[in-house]
Amino acid sequence: MDWQNYLYKENEQPLDSFPQGISNTAIFRTMAFIGDSLSSGEFESRDKNGNNGYHDMFEYSWGQYIARKNGLTAYNFSCGGMTAKDYMESFAEKNRMFDPAKAAQAYVIALGVNDILNQGQEVGSIEDIDPEDYRNNKPTFVGFYASIIARYKAIQPRAKFFLVTFPDDPGNKDELRIKHREALYDLAKFFTNSYVIDLYKYGPKYDEKFKKKFFLYGHMNAEGYILTANMVDSYIDYIIRHNPDDFRRVPFIGSELK
Repeated sequence: MDWQNYLYKENEQPLDSFPQGISNTAIFRTMAFIGDSLSSGEFESRDKNGNNGYHDMFEYSWGQYIARKNGLTAYNFSCGGMTAKDYMESFAEKNRMFDPAKAAQAYVIALGVNDILNQGQEVGSIEDIDPEDYRNNKPTFVGFYASIIARYKAIQPRAKFFLVTFPDDPGNKDELRIKHREALYDLAKFFTNSYVIDLYKYGPKYDEKFKKKFFLYGHMNAEGYILTANMVDSYIDYIIRHNPDDFRRVPFIGSELK
């Protein structure tokens, strides 16, 4: 076996292939998934009058698929309709998502659809962040998003953070999708132990052909959530393999060991 080819395939891109069996994501024993409906395994239904129904089914969420595959514990810190603002102002505290007993070794954050695309919130920039006290951050998407990271860093200082971009949905508010992506790269530079999962660049285009296969009305179907799980799992595996020094001490996260 050529282990170097396994770890460092020549010209490899993050989603060239999906790991078969357990992936390097399994070095984390606890992960929290912070997001909206698409992180919650939400399905849409229609009643006999054609009215929409929205149902968060966490067992179908891509975070739980990742957890079952890799034998880790996953927390769904998510809800349909979630925004970074709502998360920080009420949702997380109300639902005890900042409970130190639920501190995770890694946090995967997939927010922004409702904030930016649906509600038109100002994206903002890292200039909106007070590095000394997140409570002073400006009320922009970046300000609230940074507050989430800062709050969890206070709870679990050595945790790793994976920030998920929007996918490329051709013709659907492209400019805002690009601004969101750029903001996440800036946040990953601003905060230590932070990495971008760039589905906009490396993931599939969410065009009509894709949606016909992987969507049910306005949200994903079960197969779509499995595909998302494979993409996020593969991307984290890629990041770990290409940054080995950053992840040598993951088993010590949450302990007193150095």
